[in-house]
Amino acid sequence: MNTQKIGFIGGGNMASSLLSGLIASGHPASQLWVSDTSAETLARLASQFNVNTSVNNSDIVDAVDVVVLAVKPQTMKSVAESIAAEIQAKKSLVVSIAAGISQASLSAWLGEKTAIVRCMPNTPALVLTGATGLHANSNVSEEQSDLAENILRSVGIALWVETEGELDAVTAVSGSGPAYYFLLMEAMEKAALELGLNAQTAQLLVQQTALGAAKIALESAESPEKLRERVTSPNGTTQKAIETFQAGGFVELVSKALNAARDRSVELSKGN
Repeated sequence: MNTQKIGFIGGGNMASSLLSGLIASGHPASQLWVSDTSAETLARLASQFNVNTSVNNSDIVDAVDVVVLAVKPQTMKSVAESIAAEIQAKKSLVVSIAAGISQASLSAWLGEKTAIVRCMPNTPALVLTGATGLHANSNVSEEQSDLAENILRSVGIALWVETEGELDAVTAVSGSGPAYYFLLMEAMEKAALELGLNAQTAQLLVQQTALGAAKIALESAESPEKLRERVTSPNGTTQKAIETFQAGGFVELVSKALNAARDRSVELSKGN
């Protein structure tokens, strides 16, 4: 595939991380465009990445092959409607990374024939270790699908789901997921303090343990269940801790929490 011209409408943290990832993966900065309402944001991005910038969204659409909508959900309707004519004229691919905005709403605002890929990235994309779920509408070509996937792969893994509704599950698992791990780390640090460790030691031990466990899981062909069993010696300290978690309904609570997150994602999507 030839190098494509990619434009970002909205220059916030996620757009910045995608620009960084694309450039790191070899995409020429000269083929990247960004628009934003903040002149300060545009100046920073131009200085940091040497990309093209404009305060005019239409300029971006006119210059590129794919438009990444990276604005806040509450401003998406007005932004989309303001560029709809240009999008339809150029038959641009539109990639939306706004949470809770359905493809039906995007099609209503941009035009029903618009090729749209809706994505659900997560915050680790900011450090190029993200996990993103993607879904394309029926107007997206195979080449456009590859392009959207390449954009999101620049900041981590990118996985396609078969139905748009599955993005609500993606939201519950990976979109909100980092907060679950932070909550566990927070609780472990608090318990470590109660056990007599100082704050710095507790923090470093918890952070490095989380990193190490994730690295083992990523590099192993075995399931988390098997990995847990391998480090749980019979009648040892780990078994006592695991039994305490299980007695407190840990697995059931995780399921209940993810279902609650999925249900809320569904509610938010219906509102848009």
